[in-house]
Amino acid sequence: MSLGELMAFIAYLWMLYHPLKWFGDFYSFMVRAFAGAERIFEIVDAPSEPFDHPNAQRVPALEGAVSFEGAAFGYDPGKIVLRDLDLVVQPGEMIGLVGKSGTGKSTLINLITRFYDVSHGRLAIDGVDIRRISLRDLRSQIGMVAQQSFLFNGTIAENIAYGKPGATFDEILRAARAANAHEFIVKKPDGYDMVVGEQGDKLAGGEKQRISIARAILHAPRILILDEATSSLDTPTEKKIQEAIQRLVKGRTTFAIAHRLSTLRSADRLVVLDAGKIAEVGTHEELMAREGIFYNLVKTQRETSAVMATSG
Repeated sequence: MSLGELMAFIAYLWMLYHPLKWFGDFYSFMVRAFAGAERIFEIVDAPSEPFDHPNAQRVPALEGAVSFEGAAFGYDPGKIVLRDLDLVVQPGEMIGLVGKSGTGKSTLINLITRFYDVSHGRLAIDGVDIRRISLRDLRSQIGMVAQQSFLFNGTIAENIAYGKPGATFDEILRAARAANAHEFIVKKPDGYDMVVGEQGDKLAGGEKQRISIARAILHAPRILILDEATSSLDTPTEKKIQEAIQRLVKGRTTFAIAHRLSTLRSADRLVVLDAGKIAEVGTHEELMAREGIFYNLVKTQRETSAVMATSG
């Protein structure tokens, strides 16, 4: 074989390689596409949420009064999670939900947001059965700040504005200042135009929480849910977030779940759940004086913290 023939052979191999590589890449793409399509169809085929009642009542402006009247709920018919709930929450009142894992705190929140309907009894908002309130009106006036804040792969400004589509930059700025977020945002290279990455992976945990709080402030809900909003944060960051939360809850009916019971001192009332029932209700001081379930939970938490501090 001459040198020219060898060079021609190598050139032909190279020409053949690209189509074969394309087929390999295409196969990989199709595998990912089918996996994505499967997840999409899981959502499409999922059972729909409860439809609005035929005579659903429009409530464009909630006051925020919430009442459970003999309410009960179970994810399975034979397994009741919450039972005999009787609780009246006034507009603007902050309620701290306390209890061991599995006592029904998150389930109670799911009922308020109407991810599920009560199995028995009644849950009312402003005196109206929640099942008779327009689902769009209800959800549009509920805000949530969770332990894991979900951020989209967009700019900081876009993520804050998600709480109020069409918000002006001045409104976004005011919300960020109220959430103690403006200070760290302006230090970023692109400021409010910084792209945060998928699920906000370019930001620290405390920064994501403050953007989530700014989003809630901009949304201005009548009913607010705080689900472990200050969990797993260092002390300086937690202090800033606590300050932002105090501004956020002002004048709003708030339900707060927190692992660190000391963070619920500012609640108007604490509701202690045990075995799916309301076991105790009162202020932090009243429940501590009662030396019941809440007292024992606080005592255990303090002892655990002391042991960890000593071992550290």
